[in-house]
Amino acid sequence: MILNRQRRVPLAVEPLSRFSERVQRELGFPEGSVTICFVSDPAIARMNRKFRDKPGPTDVLSFPARTRRRRARFFRGAREASADQYLGDIVISPETARRYARRGAHGLASELRVLILHGMIHLAGYDHENDHGQMVHLERRLRRRLGLR
Repeated sequence: MILNRQRRVPLAVEPLSRFSERVQRELGFPEGSVTICFVSDPAIARMNRKFRDKPGPTDVLSFPARTRRRRARFFRGAREASADQYLGDIVISPETARRYARRGAHGLASELRVLILHGMIHLAGYDHENDHGQMVHLERRLRRRLGLR
C-alpha cells in the first residue's frame, strides 16, 4: 500500500505501487506486507531526529514491524496484512529524493524506485551499516534485475 501524505512534489502513485508489488514478489514478501508513505521534508526530519537521533531530512526510513512501537503516526488507518505477515513501513521524502535525483542527473521516478527497493531490503533484515557488504551486493543485483541505475 502506498500513502501520499505530502503535497509539495506531485507523484504518479500507481506506477510506484506496481513497482512496489514487483519488489515484494522479488523478495518473497507476502502481498500487502509493506506500507510506503510519502511525507514532506519537515515530517521526515522529525522522524530522523526522533528515531535515529540525526538532524535534518533524509530520503528514506524503514520501520520493521518487529519494532512496531516506533511506527510513525502517518500510517493510522492503513490496511495491513495479518500481524504475523506484516513486515513494516517505509517513509520516503520526495523533496529530498528530488534533490538527490538532480545531483545524480537522473529522474525522480527512478530515484523513488531505488528508495522503495532500498527500504524493502532493510525490511528483509539487511543493514548496510553492519553487514559487511551483503546488502550492497543484493541491492546491486536487484537493481539490475529491475532495470534500475
